[in-house]
Amino acid sequence: MSDHHEVQQEALKAVVRRNTLEVQSGGNFELFDELFADDFLDHTPQPGGTPDKEGARRLYQALREAFPDFHAEIHWQAVDGDIVTTFKTYHGTHQGVVLGIEPTGRKIKFETVDAMRIRNGQIVEHWGVANLYYLLQQLDALPSSAPKMPETKDHHNEQQ
Repeated sequence: MSDHHEVQQEALKAVVRRNTLEVQSGGNFELFDELFADDFLDHTPQPGGTPDKEGARRLYQALREAFPDFHAEIHWQAVDGDIVTTFKTYHGTHQGVVLGIEPTGRKIKFETVDAMRIRNGQIVEHWGVANLYYLLQQLDALPSSAPKMPETKDHHNEQQ
């Protein structure tokens, strides 16, 4: 693999990392405007959301309102052409309405995998899958007939 190729891949990952750490986790919405292309398209918008830049902004703001301490832990990133795939865990304390659920004050976490296409240093497309089932389980918001997921033991320290 050429050095140039590696540098390019790192640059693509950095765009996504800045969005995850500075916008989603840090609430920097001026940076959001820079990082997202005006013609941004979300292939997997949340129910009731819109697949454009404004829809992504509203989703991020809603998450920060529901979880004021919302932050992400990036586990790994992979690059394929101009698409960066990221596996991460979101953490937060439930202090605002989320998915129609009133605040519980509970600490939550859930995993997501997302793919973002980068063009000229900006995010132009997004595909994502979030483990919202696990989020709902932590908020006791699943129907009582739903099977309980087995508790997973965290091998690293819970006190992050």
